[in-house]
Amino acid sequence: MTSTRKDGAPRLGRVGIWTFAFDGGSAGEVRDAAAEIEELGYGAVWFGEGFGRDSVSQAWLLLSATQRITVAAGIANIALRDPISMAAAERAINEAHPGRYVLGLGGHRVSDTPIQMDGYAIPSRGRAVATMNAYLDAMEAIPLNSPAPPYPPHRMLAALGPKMLALAARRTLGAHPYFVPVEHTARAREIMGPGALLAVEQAVVLDPDLDRAREVAREHVSLYRGAAPHQIANLRRLGFDEDEIAHGGNRLMDAIVAYGDMETIEKRVRAHFDAGADHVCLQVLTARPGEIPLAEWRELSALTTL
Repeated sequence: MTSTRKDGAPRLGRVGIWTFAFDGGSAGEVRDAAAEIEELGYGAVWFGEGFGRDSVSQAWLLLSATQRITVAAGIANIALRDPISMAAAERAINEAHPGRYVLGLGGHRVSDTPIQMDGYAIPSRGRAVATMNAYLDAMEAIPLNSPAPPYPPHRMLAALGPKMLALAARRTLGAHPYFVPVEHTARAREIMGPGALLAVEQAVVLDPDLDRAREVAREHVSLYRGAAPHQIANLRRLGFDEDEIAHGGNRLMDAIVAYGDMETIEKRVRAHFDAGADHVCLQVLTARPGEIPLAEWRELSALTTL
């Protein structure tokens, strides 16, 4: 059984999981968690790429542990991976697991100066849209000789700004916005039109203790205020002022993170759908960093029927 529709688009379902938590687990723990996510009814499992497993290895691990669910890279960083190796890996994964892999591409840098993070220099590739366009050109031009998979590649872009959203609609299945409020979803749909796939990440804290939930939400927002210039630029476009961005005010935190009980989180997910999202992937935040949040995933699986 594949995860591809007759029209060639991947089967993401309405609600999926987005996580960095796999990087803190052993391979066995990740396999078990992925298998449970599939059985819980989620349509897709998305994973980030940071300083844990690289995107390609993580995809192989998750796909080998599951049978039906779509596995999506959210995202594979183009600044860290040559387009030849990316295209070859994508083809091999699609051959082995037809229709079940979505390659989200991003990590573009809008400056020619490498970003310093934890003592490491993250390479820059210059202007974002031109860089991504050239990267896609290179992937498409590579004469790969490995066996062809039965379906064309499923690619999406980690698009935020208008030009990147337009590129995502023009050259890939669509966009995978991250760290965005509902207002961005509405703008993205307007820019991309009705035919493009819009899969939105939504950070959530499932905790009825609002003081504790706000603390977790605030910590999450603070991580991106200081280390993600493209996210900061997007917040400015959405009308957040410099003081809100610098100090992580409640309006910003409330817009980015849905926190509280199931009813609150369901309301936010429905708001994204009403604004034009095709798929919402939930990133569970907890006060237990690095721990795979199975309890929360089990409870949130009630939303897979939306």
